[in-house]
Amino acid sequence: MTSNTRVVVIGSGLAGARLARRLGELGTPALLVGEEEHRPYNRVLLAEVLAGRYEPDVIALPGLTAPAEPLRARVTGIDREARTVRCADGSVIPYGTLVLATGSNPVLPPLRGLFTPAGHELPEGVHAFRTMDDCLGLSKAVRPSARAVVIGGGLLGVSAARALAVRGAQVVLAQQSERLMERQLDPAASRLVGRHLKDLGVEVHTECRVRGVRVVAGAVRSVELADGYALDADLVVLACGVRPRVGLARAAGLAVGEGVLVDDELRTSDPHIHAIGDCAQHDGTLYGLATPALDQADILAGLLTGSSTARYSGTRSLTRLTLAGRAPSGLAPFDLAAFGETHPRPGDDVVQLADATRGTYRKVVVRDDRLVGGVLVGELGTVGALARAWEGAEPLPADGPLLHLLTHDGGS
Repeated sequence: MTSNTRVVVIGSGLAGARLARRLGELGTPALLVGEEEHRPYNRVLLAEVLAGRYEPDVIALPGLTAPAEPLRARVTGIDREARTVRCADGSVIPYGTLVLATGSNPVLPPLRGLFTPAGHELPEGVHAFRTMDDCLGLSKAVRPSARAVVIGGGLLGVSAARALAVRGAQVVLAQQSERLMERQLDPAASRLVGRHLKDLGVEVHTECRVRGVRVVAGAVRSVELADGYALDADLVVLACGVRPRVGLARAAGLAVGEGVLVDDELRTSDPHIHAIGDCAQHDGTLYGLATPALDQADILAGLLTGSSTARYSGTRSLTRLTLAGRAPSGLAPFDLAAFGETHPRPGDDVVQLADATRGTYRKVVVRDDRLVGGVLVGELGTVGALARAWEGAEPLPADGPLLHLLTHDGGS
């Protein structure tokens, strides 16, 4: 393929790899440029690698064929006029169409003592949890009875805490807000997640603000809380959210909000440059989830090859988490799913079923005869039927199907 028609994709994560594979299948091979040394992998499953349930190669993404096999390079700049990208090794790559799939970086909170005197490296024992290297480094460091503090009680923090507990660590989870996974779950579901973690031996602290880390001889020794209490720590995991990687886009003069701004064709302010995945902001929304990233990759592949005229109008995302792998206590895997609006508005209808003995909880929210959201914790047999009813956004039958949807195993 000549350089003036070549599609270059920066970023070999879930979105970039999916786009490169789809383009290849549609007869338009792309050059995929990625920084990581590992084969493209499913970042969603990193906690399963940490828990010891999967080997790293198990979560590798489907193979790409040359020339879509990733080029290992770090892109340092974009020359929009010349339509080239510059790499750290001095090489220059021409493009006809450029796609930014640069993903996101973990948020490193401004904690006292967090960085080394040089200001660039985390102290020994302090780990972000975003990449395969992060996961492998943490997996190598954890050992039975190690004292681990996880900072952040969102989806990533809960997954990391569970995985470390399964590995035999003594885990404390510190969450600044009043409950776990507050973005995805309602209070009842959050309590069940907390109960599950506590059954594993995880010590959960909500409304808990971390002030700093104490480092001795370059290694972390404790985590200091705002109330003056200190948590002894051999390991600290930072799970404080992510931030879109927009440095390349901003330096190139593209329109940037929180993410790289894109239209319904996933096109940036430069018609020759598109953006997908965690780094893209569409119609004011940053998704940061796997399903929208895959949807965007599929739609853009169709647009770039002319095989489809479908535009991107947003993704109705279902968050599903399996806290799997058997723990020393013999607890079975713990499943949860959340979709749409889990917090009802005044006038909404809500149906809930809870079984405290089995630790299961199901809830759906209905507005104007349409299913607008739901939460399931424990047994997920009905998630397939509920998700289909939600995604269809069609009026529900008038004969009261909600209880049937909550109790009938519609397939997952």
